Amino acid sequence: MMAHVQLSDKKVRSLIRSGNIRFGGNKKLRIYGLLSCVSGKQMKAANRTFFATEQEAIAAGYRPCGHCMPALYRAWKAGAIPAHGR
Repeated sequence: MMAHVQLSDKKVRSLIRSGNIRFGGNKKLRIYGLLSCVSGKQMKAANRTFFATEQEAIAAGYRPCGHCMPALYRAWKAGAIPAHGR
């Protein structure tokens, strides 16, 4: 997990291009989603975190976004995806 405020915009772009960042998360709400998610693009940089994998986000206690990952969100809501790390 990497906090957006600890990275320059140039470094973030480089990490995205290299595949080291594949998902974004909101550290206050503990939600993760796709980098292309409209909801994720609107959050404050101070609340944004980045993950390399879904497993990393889930292990940190984040849940899937209901907007950009509706099937995974429904699975989480039904209890099929555990909430780890809390």
